[in-house]
Amino acid sequence: MRPEHHIEQALKARVLFKRDRDYVIKDGEVIIVDEFTGRLMHGRRYSEGLHQAIEAKEKVDIQRESQTLATVTFQNYFRMYAKLSGMTGTAVTEAEEFSKIYNLETVVIPTNRPMVRKDLNDLIYATEIGKFKAVVEEVKRRHATGQPVLVGTISIEKNEILGEMLEREGVIPQILNAKHHEKEAQIIARAGEFGGVTIATNMAGRGVDIILGGLSAQAGNPVNPEEQEKVIKAGGLHMIGTERHESRRIDNQLRGRAGRQGDPGSSQFYVSMEDDLMRIFGGDRMKSLMKTLKVPEDMPIENGMVSRSIESAQRKVEGNNFDIRKHLVEYDDVINKHRETIYRKRREVLELAESSAVILEGAERPIESRGSAEKQRDAIATLQHDNKTLSSIILEMIENEIEQAVIFHTAADSSKDWNIQEIYQVISTIFNVEPKLKEDLFALIKDGDKLDKVKVRTKIIEHLAGLAKNNYEKITKLAHEAGVNWLQVEKSVLIRSMDMLWIEHLEAMDHMRRGIGLRGYGQRDPLIEYKKEAYILYNELNNLTQKQVAYSIFKVADLGNFAAPSLKMRPQKYIAPAKTMEENTGSFSAFKQAG
Repeated sequence: MRPEHHIEQALKARVLFKRDRDYVIKDGEVIIVDEFTGRLMHGRRYSEGLHQAIEAKEKVDIQRESQTLATVTFQNYFRMYAKLSGMTGTAVTEAEEFSKIYNLETVVIPTNRPMVRKDLNDLIYATEIGKFKAVVEEVKRRHATGQPVLVGTISIEKNEILGEMLEREGVIPQILNAKHHEKEAQIIARAGEFGGVTIATNMAGRGVDIILGGLSAQAGNPVNPEEQEKVIKAGGLHMIGTERHESRRIDNQLRGRAGRQGDPGSSQFYVSMEDDLMRIFGGDRMKSLMKTLKVPEDMPIENGMVSRSIESAQRKVEGNNFDIRKHLVEYDDVINKHRETIYRKRREVLELAESSAVILEGAERPIESRGSAEKQRDAIATLQHDNKTLSSIILEMIENEIEQAVIFHTAADSSKDWNIQEIYQVISTIFNVEPKLKEDLFALIKDGDKLDKVKVRTKIIEHLAGLAKNNYEKITKLAHEAGVNWLQVEKSVLIRSMDMLWIEHLEAMDHMRRGIGLRGYGQRDPLIEYKKEAYILYNELNNLTQKQVAYSIFKVADLGNFAAPSLKMRPQKYIAPAKTMEENTGSFSAFKQAG
């Protein structure tokens, strides 16, 4: 990678990614925090060196960058299912996306009991510190009356700051964030207690049921009816949001913790002009106005128009995020065609029995990156009649490689200029040949001097293909005589080649997608350009799979040496029939080095 890339990633890690907001340090590791759920994402790492840059920033052990073996978007993953449905309390705000992406209609089901929760107007403050002071005062006031309070924060950092501020005022809250996730059940069980105060990240949002009066050790049973009645008289659970999220859905999930199942409750959001959402959508102008009017930092503005403008800003962000996801799906639909075909081929090879036929189209049958599902099914149905075994498919790959090499090195007008030495070198790289082969090739050219060049070329190809077939049949026979399961060897070579090249194909596609937007400056549709380039890369993937198999299958073991119980594949350096390997493989590098 270029030095500029490393500098860019280092700057991102230093400035844009913040500890206890985007990630936490636990047991000497950088663990990502899910933006939407507030939970730790164990096993997930940022790509392209960003995770390593964050590890260097935090002075923890730098681990190797992981390699992507497979990838699929959530949208295409869910669309694999024949039937799709779901249930959530916050689907209405995303109804358009469900309709356009999944073709699903969103239906609102009436509540079981009337909803009596009071959703109060947002309180707007000039500064974040003024907002936090107001939150602390409101929590103290409600705590004094015995009303349980749930305070929602968007990050672990702010979660802990508020906790410290409340403790200084004599209120000891329950702290729930990704650092204390193991105590989540106990904290949630006590969140509805009389006088209880809980500060939580988004972990306490989606799907959490807070029972008024608290829970006993046996989940689902209130401590006692009297305790529950006291909490109801105090007004039920009061939810305080300390910042508006970019998504209304997440705000609604947080609101929904109060006033569940007909219980009393209330909710209110506290917003400052220094919050991320407000800064993006005109918060500076509002902040200047508040300074001009000399509004104290702890004095709020409460106005329905301001709340509506915040909601309008959220709609803009949601619309932008939806466009991004929709755009991502359009691009992933292209590689999804590749994914479906490669996975189907791979599954067929793995499930193949000794006498079964395999439906595996070769490089001469590339899939259309813009074909319909019906066309693909027709193509598969046609292939089922080919009745090809895995051995015949591999032999065909070898013959195709021989043909390509011969055509490339016999392109000169005069047969005297044909490069027989290079043809001999390519063939000897694929399988063991006798030195006499070079003389045989010259003899074929000499005998065919009076014939058409195409016929001479065909004779050479047929002669070499016959040698390849004889050698392959010999190695197959020797393997069977030695008790080696040759079908498993064939499977191993083919599957390993497909897997290795598929990984590089994913990297090449991802690299292309990141830069394809620049085509728009040339008045070209980036998506159409992406489809064209993807078609070329997929054909290249098929060609390279054929090359890898052809140049590897004879190298799994020396001829006649099948005594070992297992055969190990030993990749060999590929001698390309082109001036440089880059001309044939583009961004691929699988064949440049052995092993």
